[in-house]
Amino acid sequence: MTPTRGPVELTVNGETVRLEEPTDVAGLLAHLGLPDCGVAVAIDGIVRPQSRWSEPVSPYAVVDVLTAVQGG
Repeated sequence: MTPTRGPVELTVNGETVRLEEPTDVAGLLAHLGLPDCGVAVAIDGIVRPQSRWSEPVSPYAVVDVLTAVQGG
């Protein structure tokens, strides 16, 4: 299967995000200005472990990014 080229649309935390080309989790976090540590990422409802962040995110995927928050 040939990788998708061109613009990609994702839903991230309920908001539409348009990217110029396909990306992986690390690239998406960088695009969003989020750190690559202290976060959990679920794609289409399934948590993706950091060991799989280099795998491409499918077009139109629903991505949830949760960040750790300090406090009590």
